[in-house]
Amino acid sequence: MLAPFRGIRYARDRVSGIANVTSPPYDVISGGILEHLRAADPHNVVRLILPGIGAEASQAAASLMRQWLSSGVLIRDRMPALYIYEQSVGQADDAVPSWRQRGLISLVRLGSPESAGILPHENVMPGLVADRRELMAATQANLEPIFLIYDGEGTQAYDGEGTGAAEESTATELVDRVAAERAPLVSITTEDGVTHRLWRISEQAEHAAVAADLAGRRALIADGHHRYAAYLDLQAEMRAAGLGGGPWDYGLAFLVDSDAYPPRVGAIHRVLPGLRPERAAELAKAAFAVQDLPAEARLDEALGQLAAAGADGTAFLLAGDPAGGGTRFRLLSHPDPVQLAASMPAGASVPWRCLDASVLQQLLIGRLWDIIDSEQAVLINHDAADAVRATAGTGATAVISNPLSFDAVIQTAAHGERVPRKSTSFGPKPRTGLVLRTFGPSD
Repeated sequence: MLAPFRGIRYARDRVSGIANVTSPPYDVISGGILEHLRAADPHNVVRLILPGIGAEASQAAASLMRQWLSSGVLIRDRMPALYIYEQSVGQADDAVPSWRQRGLISLVRLGSPESAGILPHENVMPGLVADRRELMAATQANLEPIFLIYDGEGTQAYDGEGTGAAEESTATELVDRVAAERAPLVSITTEDGVTHRLWRISEQAEHAAVAADLAGRRALIADGHHRYAAYLDLQAEMRAAGLGGGPWDYGLAFLVDSDAYPPRVGAIHRVLPGLRPERAAELAKAAFAVQDLPAEARLDEALGQLAAAGADGTAFLLAGDPAGGGTRFRLLSHPDPVQLAASMPAGASVPWRCLDASVLQQLLIGRLWDIIDSEQAVLINHDAADAVRATAGTGATAVISNPLSFDAVIQTAAHGERVPRKSTSFGPKPRTGLVLRTFGPSD
């Protein structure tokens, strides 16, 4: 179930520029990017979403947000609305973008996959969930939307009166029409060359059209599993306190029709600071074919070989620079089926057992390397080049993966299973800071 809300947005005349106060999602921001964003404007949203670790930091973020609201840096829209959000790269007039993603930012009702129709596909780490829940509880806000995708094919058109006649529009058609006919509230281009535009839909008839089209549909969590788990934990906490229903029964989300705007699925990579690359390769030989790539091989060449090997089955790329003499790459392929089967948990489906992410987690990291997955022992990196750089002179090992297929992710979620944590990077991810949501009584 979708619901409109009174969005919180930056006042243009109180900041150096809307682009300067937005950021990528919290979990893809490294230290260097964090400092760059903080320096871009003293009101950058990163000061709210990444205030530091612990309760004191969360309370500091809450105090800062209250200050920005009271001083008019952040303003609340007068009427509840749904928001159309578009990302694109292309010509300056956006007439022929090389790619575009467009969808709705709204509230979604929380619940089980059966009751709410929201399907997780990835496991989470309790520590990260607790961190996000603490920040939400302190700020009494959803500071950035989770990213949901749904299949809009074969949608039932809406005629504005609930009869289902096809004269009006499906949710996607309505979104596209509004974007074509109305001037956006916000239009900015960020440093990465992406143009972000935001529209507001305040008319109740249009809210009803969207609700009618999306009623009964299921949505996959493309990005934001830890935030969604935090939504649910905060809801359970409020109910356990005897507060009953309230704003915690809804969470902020960005919904995209994957039939109209197919998502891109990227890989997420691992860095193991406690495992030297030579040792990693030697242990991997017990169940993989291990090929040393030429010493002069560049990352792009190694990635090409990884992709080619992945076309025939599971493959990984090991990278490391143990002595500071330059990165060396090794290609792992053709996992032993007997050891592969022995490493898998009982009850796992055949499709789940065949996922590269499952093989990495169960056979390579768990069985062969005997490493228990944790936030300290297995570091996460969304960019292959960054993962490789993290090994320079440190003795660490990077594991570079091919991306999982979209169909495999959908099949896994529909079966009620989840891939290991941080295995998929759906994109393009929504920009943080364009519209926020608070839990105040007037929201």
